[in-house]
Amino acid sequence: MTRTNPATEESLSSVASHDGDDVETALATASETFWMWRDTDLRERRRLLETTAEVLCDRTDEFARLATKEMGKPIDGARAEIEKCAWVCDHYAERAPEYLADEPVGTEPETESFVATEPLGPVLAVMPWNYPFWQVFRFVAPNLVAGNVGLLKHASNVPECALAVESILREAGFPEGVFQTLVVGSDRVDSMIRDDRIRAVTLTGSEPAGRAVGQTAGKELKPSVLELGGSDPYVVLDDADIEAAAAVGARARTLNSGQSCIAAKRFIVHADAYDAFLDAFVTEMEALTVGDPSDPDTDIGPQARADLVDDLHEQVTASVEAGASVETGGEPLDRTGYFYPPTVVTDVPPDAPLASEEVFGPAAAVFRVESEAEAVALANDSELGLAGSVWTEDRERGQAVARRIESGAVFVNELAKSDPRLPFGGIKNSGYGRELAEQGLKAFCNEKTVWVQDTADQP
Repeated sequence: MTRTNPATEESLSSVASHDGDDVETALATASETFWMWRDTDLRERRRLLETTAEVLCDRTDEFARLATKEMGKPIDGARAEIEKCAWVCDHYAERAPEYLADEPVGTEPETESFVATEPLGPVLAVMPWNYPFWQVFRFVAPNLVAGNVGLLKHASNVPECALAVESILREAGFPEGVFQTLVVGSDRVDSMIRDDRIRAVTLTGSEPAGRAVGQTAGKELKPSVLELGGSDPYVVLDDADIEAAAAVGARARTLNSGQSCIAAKRFIVHADAYDAFLDAFVTEMEALTVGDPSDPDTDIGPQARADLVDDLHEQVTASVEAGASVETGGEPLDRTGYFYPPTVVTDVPPDAPLASEEVFGPAAAVFRVESEAEAVALANDSELGLAGSVWTEDRERGQAVARRIESGAVFVNELAKSDPRLPFGGIKNSGYGRELAEQGLKAFCNEKTVWVQDTADQP
């Protein structure tokens, strides 16, 4: 396929695709390798993860530049992404013995009962372009240390990042076949899920893609984890620290140039704080630098593809036509590259795209509410439920509001983020299942009940 640098619109070199024979070979290799890998001592699996973290740290700049070239990520954010990949490897290398330990269960006298955690087999990972390394490594680290083997079908616009992941693991010493990248189109995903050698599937992507994968996995009775979109609420209550909420809010909306499932998207502000917050928020958004993603001073780079700019602008335009007002931004930048400015829109009708759809770019919708109860109701008025943020000077109040928001995670006085130590995932149309932490490691494991007693104990 034709590939383009999103910042310069220059053509990128083509990457050879894998054909049907390559896929068959990869599946056979994964199936055979699994039986060796699952019996590899846990200490060795942990050591290889530690070495992987070292490779990532040693070559951070190289891999960061690759992400910047292929999908336009600002270079500082790209470096942070690679560092986070090293962190998740170190986390599971350290905590795997705890997460994988047998769990004793008291049952009968003179009987030993416990739950053993065992790998399932080859797992297919279907990953998106927006965090081309992190999305993969948050799958890789828990699954490989648990004894599963992985096959990656990455997004078509980041094939070099996809191949780099496999090369990193091979450089770290992982045996051939433990993790394989397949440069194939989405049309091969369904048949791979249906193949008996694939035992589970995980997808991070759009809701339609998630429904398709979930349907096939369900028909095949295979476990799946789906991390889909988000329309995350960012609730600013009347007692919030306005300056902090505005500064963090601008960062929360524009991380990765706004192309993040857990970016703050709907800013829900109490009437008593609304005017001050809006002024501060607009100021923060306008202060951000849009430009060359390879420049460390750049805050917002290009959108990853031309069609993504078109989609974003269509959402903004349709919302304005429905009655919304643009406070800043609102038009694609007239320059080479797929750039859209930081945009703030107010008075958004509830059925307008900026209120009712996921917005994947640096455009924020700000809503005015009259009470805490109205803020919670509006936060929950979405088919999506991935994450959220609540701002208040009262920690107990923040926790109480967080408990009432329908989502997979809520952060009080902080932007929503993924963390290797915490489970990550959504509810409603944001998907199901969890990645990261102990829950993520066990998502594709057999939690096997084992009951042991002497024959002499039989009646």
